[in-house]
Amino acid sequence: MGGLRQLYPEIEPFDHGHLDCGDGHSIYWERVGRRGGKPAVFLHGGPGGGFSPLHRRLFDPDRYDVILFDQRGCGKSTPHASLENNTTWHLVADIERLREMAGFDTWLVFGGSWGSTLALAYAETHPERVSELILRGVYTLTKAELDWYYQYGVSEMFPDKWEQFIAPIPEEERGDLMGAYRKRLVGANSSEQLRCAKAWSTWEGETITLLPEPEARQSFGQAEFALAFARIENHFFVHGGWLEEGQLLRDAHLLADIPGVIVHGRYDMPCPARYAWALHKAWPRAEFHLVEGAGHAFSEPGILDRLIWATDQFVTEEAKSA
Repeated sequence: MGGLRQLYPEIEPFDHGHLDCGDGHSIYWERVGRRGGKPAVFLHGGPGGGFSPLHRRLFDPDRYDVILFDQRGCGKSTPHASLENNTTWHLVADIERLREMAGFDTWLVFGGSWGSTLALAYAETHPERVSELILRGVYTLTKAELDWYYQYGVSEMFPDKWEQFIAPIPEEERGDLMGAYRKRLVGANSSEQLRCAKAWSTWEGETITLLPEPEARQSFGQAEFALAFARIENHFFVHGGWLEEGQLLRDAHLLADIPGVIVHGRYDMPCPARYAWALHKAWPRAEFHLVEGAGHAFSEPGILDRLIWATDQFVTEEAKSA
């Protein structure tokens, strides 16, 4: 295999704009790589996280034609931090709008963390539109997964960080932390809303990597980012993503004809590895890479190596079969 694969060099979009969704939302999109290259779409995490210029560099710009976009309410999409008309199924429809706008018949779908949830929802709804599927940090959005991260589980691994997370919530309300945060994140008290947004967002920033990364804590704690991230993520999670319990694993048989790669860190705290393993068992056509010495973040060396390998692999295979 040689050395660890690294991100491709910095790249600027060759096209960008806003797509009017027709229901009060406008989503910002970029197109990078080479027009006429292998079509792909990148689905960022959160929900509410937005995409980064680093995400452009997961794809060989000489061989891919990639759409990246900020999902509703976050990044450069407007209105900022909006919860109205903002559900999983609105986002699935947005992905289809972008595919049609770009003129792609099918495309590779790449999603990490919440992006893996959205990628599964999209692929199980429109399997005929997905040429390949790359998933990182698989999250199937079951009650058990939510409780593990926001009620009891990761709390045992990070007691110091957990103490900071629960600090804004009175003790008598801590039996339902997502619900208690919801009340404050949609409340009229703007200072309390921002305090809770920063606490919610910082909890994630401090638990996504195997080893501490101060930069993650700082970026997740920035006011504008935190407000969209916390409000939208909590909104989606309180509602269970508008999915039936266990739906994404239940319907994994719909992926049977789609080649895929699953990349998951052994010590991923937000997204326990057992669900990635369960998806692999339900979708055996997908290659499964459980990365030792890694947590959740795509930037961790072992995870990044496998992701770059996957995007390279699929474009190379397509070229061989052409």
